Amino acid sequence: MASLRDIKNRIDSTTKMKKITKAMEMVSASKMNKAEQNAKSFVPYSKKMQEVVASIANNTDADHPMLQKREVKKTGYIAITADSGLAGGYNANILRNLNQTIGKNHQSADEYTVIAIGRMAVDFCKKRNLPVAKSIIGLPAQPSFNEIKTIASETVQMYTDQEIDRLVIIYNHYVSPISQVVTTNQLLPIEHVDASGSTSQYEYEPNEEQILAVLLPQYAESLIYGALLDAKASEHAARMTAMRSASDNASELIDDLSLVYNRARQAAITQEITEIVGGASALE
Repeated sequence: MASLRDIKNRIDSTTKMKKITKAMEMVSASKMNKAEQNAKSFVPYSKKMQEVVASIANNTDADHPMLQKREVKKTGYIAITADSGLAGGYNANILRNLNQTIGKNHQSADEYTVIAIGRMAVDFCKKRNLPVAKSIIGLPAQPSFNEIKTIASETVQMYTDQEIDRLVIIYNHYVSPISQVVTTNQLLPIEHVDASGSTSQYEYEPNEEQILAVLLPQYAESLIYGALLDAKASEHAARMTAMRSASDNASELIDDLSLVYNRARQAAITQEITEIVGGASALE
């Protein structure tokens, strides 16, 4: 059985750890609230962009390569993860989905490539020798569009240049602070552009095809950025939940150790009293 000093030291170390996890929980909660606001505030812009694209694509004869299906010789996968752990199953769920999707749909590394966003995705691909076309790490908790514009535009350009024939994004969709769902969406070619509910009428100058040529790459980039904002909210929520669980487990451990400590101390005191009484009896 551990000594009283060992138990006391373990209680102290667990208490210190609880303070750290509690602080991390509060920080993640603050970041989550801000990230959730960013994701929600981006929705109106995304919907309006979709409305305009749908209006042109569905109501005119204008066409664009991003709207056309072609033989899929190579697929690009955008995997959005965090730069660090301590977020429960946030990263593992995404990477497991990526690995399973690749294993199910491809026979060789020539048939796909990965655009890795986040250190965990980059490290995962390196360890498994998965082909990585582009990567970015070190994004802030609340990323701006300018910080991902380069990788987003280069990824979209890969499709335009026919380096890839299909672009899929895998990320955690934010549902609530305690629920995040791994989501897989096809970004390119753009399909099922919905303009339902829109009654707006547009006049296009100079013409629809030229507008599509400019608008569609921007729309695809906005989908990537919107998914990133969604993923960031999920990341902070997952980390908040993980740290809360760690704090609760620490509290339970402290209670258990305190009970063991008190029982051991009581046993030690009882032993000392017994020895004193025994010694006094021997002197009589």
